[in-house]
Amino acid sequence: MELFKNTNYDFLGKKWPFIIASLVLTVAGFASILMQGGLKFGIDFKGGTLMTVKFAQKPPIEKIRSAFSRSGLIKGEVTVQNFTDPQTQNEIEIGTELVNEKQLAANRQAMEEVLAVTFAQPGSGKLDLNGASKDTLAARLRDPLAAAGVPMAEPQLQKLVADILDYRDTPPRSGLIADFSQLSSLPGANAGIMSTLKQECYLAPYTVKKTEMVGPKVGAELRNKAVLATLYALAGMLAYIAFRFEWIYGLAAVIAVFHDTLITIGLFSIFHEEISMTVIAALLTLVGYSMNDTIVIFDRIRENLKIMRREPLESLMNKSVNQTLSRTIMSAGLTFLTVVALFIWGGPVLHTFSFALVCGITVGTYSSVFIASPIVLFWHNYTDGRKRSAPVLAAAARTDASRKSPSKAAR
Repeated sequence: MELFKNTNYDFLGKKWPFIIASLVLTVAGFASILMQGGLKFGIDFKGGTLMTVKFAQKPPIEKIRSAFSRSGLIKGEVTVQNFTDPQTQNEIEIGTELVNEKQLAANRQAMEEVLAVTFAQPGSGKLDLNGASKDTLAARLRDPLAAAGVPMAEPQLQKLVADILDYRDTPPRSGLIADFSQLSSLPGANAGIMSTLKQECYLAPYTVKKTEMVGPKVGAELRNKAVLATLYALAGMLAYIAFRFEWIYGLAAVIAVFHDTLITIGLFSIFHEEISMTVIAALLTLVGYSMNDTIVIFDRIRENLKIMRREPLESLMNKSVNQTLSRTIMSAGLTFLTVVALFIWGGPVLHTFSFALVCGITVGTYSSVFIASPIVLFWHNYTDGRKRSAPVLAAAARTDASRKSPSKAAR
């Protein structure tokens, strides 16, 4: 399928605006990294404790920050951020920086205590239904149900507890029940069961969705492995393309991919996005995607070199890019639409992954045409210029020699 037929755009003639744009983006990215004192690494790399908390209503951010600052239980800086995604508008992320490895578990416990003291009923003696596990809830209800005269065998109790927790954890509640009346629709939820639930349990206005803890050694090791994985991928591709084409083609492709990666990382710094293991996965995906697009163009250039031997190289490259234009637009366009959909509707889990791909695909698509191809063109022009100048220099040298030795020239 061809979207464009017989196009004749002068792509390489428009290379300088894109090269300048790349230089500007690269410098801006490095400047942002220097001004911020480095990249903003996620919990995977820098180490620490990260807790995601969902509230029944809009989270009181300032109240939470004030509670953590007053508690004095947590060592190191505490950050409280809310999510901008509409699907997670009642969720916040509480992070504590890494002080030492022994402090990780203590920080997690302290975070839970501060939240409980501020929003829950820790002194009531009741069980928080929104934070209860299956075994804890079953143990809490077993004797009170028997005392209330509610006949229930152990399998029935286990099924009741499973139904309650399944209802609690199913969207749109996703771990948070706002009112006990919501449970009255469950099978077998009679008046005695509901009365016992209210007597033994309460509903905290929040629930801890997940907690991540990463130590310093693990974070440093993951960081090093992420860098090595990217470098190994680039080295392997350089070796393949140098073998499959010429070494300059391999070098140009790797420079273009390295360019894509640097600009994407710079954009992460400019937009204050975190770099985590998910982002590294996106960058490696980007490396493969951008390299594939570059190889398609280079392969067409190689085929045309056999057919159009007398064609000037720049004209031949333009024809090759035009011939692969439909394929580039279709593959890049459809992939771009997919990652944009992930970026808009994918939620916070996929936010940084999709952001990296949106930036990388945009930069990677034009780098195959306006970065990789001009590098090959510059090199061939340079080598051809040297070949043409070599005979001229040799002739000039012979002329100088004959002028200096006229007697020899006469003989």
